[in-house]
Amino acid sequence: MDDTGDTESNLQHEIEDLVFGSIAGMVGKVVEYPFDTIKVRLQTQPLDQPHYTGALDCITQTLRHEGVKGLFKGMSLPIIGAMMENATLFVGYRQMQRLIRMYTGQLDESKQLSMEQLMMAGAGSGALATFVLTPVELVKCKLQIQEQKQRQHHHRYGGPLDVMKNVWQRHGIQGYYRGFWATLVRETFGGIFWFGAYEYCCATFLRRKSGHHHYTKKDLTSIELMISGAMGGIGYNMSMFPVDVIKSQMQTDDELRKGPIRSFGKIAKSIYQDAGIKGFYRGCGITALRSAPTSAVIFLTYEQLTQHIRIPI
Repeated sequence: MDDTGDTESNLQHEIEDLVFGSIAGMVGKVVEYPFDTIKVRLQTQPLDQPHYTGALDCITQTLRHEGVKGLFKGMSLPIIGAMMENATLFVGYRQMQRLIRMYTGQLDESKQLSMEQLMMAGAGSGALATFVLTPVELVKCKLQIQEQKQRQHHHRYGGPLDVMKNVWQRHGIQGYYRGFWATLVRETFGGIFWFGAYEYCCATFLRRKSGHHHYTKKDLTSIELMISGAMGGIGYNMSMFPVDVIKSQMQTDDELRKGPIRSFGKIAKSIYQDAGIKGFYRGCGITALRSAPTSAVIFLTYEQLTQHIRIPI
C-alpha cells in the first residue's frame, strides 16, 4: 500500500471538504436566514404579552417596520459562521467515518458503512461544530431581537462587532459560549438526524435503481439529492426543536428580561409553566419550512462540487 498516496488523497479530501463545505454553507445561509430571523423572534417573545400572533404576523410586522433588510439583520457574521460550521461538519463527518473504519477494520472505502455507523459519524461531526456554532448563534440571536429590545428601550447594537465587544466587556470569553451545552445536545443529536436522514434517503433512491451496476451518489439526480437533503433538514430541526427554543432564550435572556441569567433547567420549567408543551414549539412551522430548502441546497451544492471539481495540492 502506498502510504504517501493515501496521505495525499486524504489531504485532498480534507481540503475539498473545507472549501466545498464552506461554499455550501454560504449558499444555504442566504436561503435560510429570513426564516431564521422569524424563528428567533417567535422563540424569544414574551409568553404573557407576545409581540406576534404567529409566523405570518411576524413577517408582516418585520417588513412593515424594518423592510426586507429586517429579515437579514445580523447576517454578515452568520454567513462566515455558516461557512465555518459546514466546513467543520463535512470534514468532521469524513474524519469520523475514517476513525470508525480504522476501529472496525473496514478499510475498503468503496464499501459503505452501516446506517448506524454513519449516524454515529454524524453525531461526532455535530459535536465538533458546536465549538464554532455557539458564539456565532449568540451574536446572531442578539441582533435578530433588536426590534423587541427597542420596544423595551434597551441598548441597540450597531452590528456584530458591537455585540462581540459588549459581550466581552460584560462576561468575558465565557460570554460567547452562553448556551454551549444546549447547542452541544442539539448539534450532537441533530447531526444523527441530519446526516442519518440524508444517507437513508440516498440509500433508498439507490436501491430503487435496477440492474447489476454498482450505483453511488454520483448516479443520483439533482432532485433526488435535494429531496434527501430536505429530509435531513426536516429531521434535524423537528427532532431538536425544543432544545433550540431553550438555547435561543438562554442566549437572549440578559437582553430581554431583568434579573439573573437563568439556567437551561429554569428556562425549560418557565416555558412549560407559561405555555405547556406547545411553548417548546413556537416557531416550529417556520423552521420546518426553512429547513427543507436550506439543507436541500447545502447537500446538492456539496455533492455537485465534490463530484465535478478537484482541487490540486
